[in-house]
Amino acid sequence: MAAITTKPEFAEFRQLFSKARSVLVLTGAGISAESGVPTFRGAGGLWRQFNATDLATPSAFAQSPSLVWEFYHYRRELVRTKEPNKAHLALVEAEKRFEKEGKRFFIITQNVDGLHRRAGSRNLLEIHGNLFTTRCTSCGFIEENNDSPICEALRNRGLPNENGPEIAVTDLPSCRQCRSLVRPHVVWFGETLWPDVLEKIDEEINRCDLFLVVGTSSVVYPAAAYASIVAKCGIPVVEINIETTPSTAVSAFHFEGAAGEILPTLLAPITDDI
Repeated sequence: MAAITTKPEFAEFRQLFSKARSVLVLTGAGISAESGVPTFRGAGGLWRQFNATDLATPSAFAQSPSLVWEFYHYRRELVRTKEPNKAHLALVEAEKRFEKEGKRFFIITQNVDGLHRRAGSRNLLEIHGNLFTTRCTSCGFIEENNDSPICEALRNRGLPNENGPEIAVTDLPSCRQCRSLVRPHVVWFGETLWPDVLEKIDEEINRCDLFLVVGTSSVVYPAAAYASIVAKCGIPVVEINIETTPSTAVSAFHFEGAAGEILPTLLAPITDDI
């Protein structure tokens, strides 16, 4: 951390941040990985013998809702054991401070684990949905669901190294209104973001005067394009990541390292500077 704080760009960013009136933050899997949440992408992305990204599709759910629900039940139960880290908390503190100063601080996250919410973020848009929200496949009813297990048939199911018999559709999570099968209310591969979400993203991009990209690989669209869109508008882009990404090329600042180590100092009140 000392190496970062002594760099000229650190002081430059701090001044820029203190003058910003509307900060927009995009977060990705990297910030949750620091809490121990698996990314399920790339190396180590297998669950049982399946590529996890192959299960997060409408076709996989149509073919075997039992298998997909086992996977998502496993993810839900796993996330319950994780806690928001210092990066999540630093963003919450920055949001509170900005609100007191009459300024805006907003987070767009690609993560579905709900850790930003648990940390206390209020100005938040979960663009890919949330593991703890369901949507009816028949009537479309959406609701938050924190039950553990989400249904009795999934109790003790979903472990990566255990295969059990197929669960009947009638025993899988069902709609409280019409009793039809529900699915996780998340955006799967092959699906587009919901229209109201796209509208809100455009609104926040158009109003920001500083854009932070935290812990995202910048390869999953449409979020991967946001940094370039903002940069073309002349808005400074700041990247915090353990490695360089496509967003690095358009970033005015790139701070390499773990978000949990960098953000608490990077976003602290400027009066705390030594």
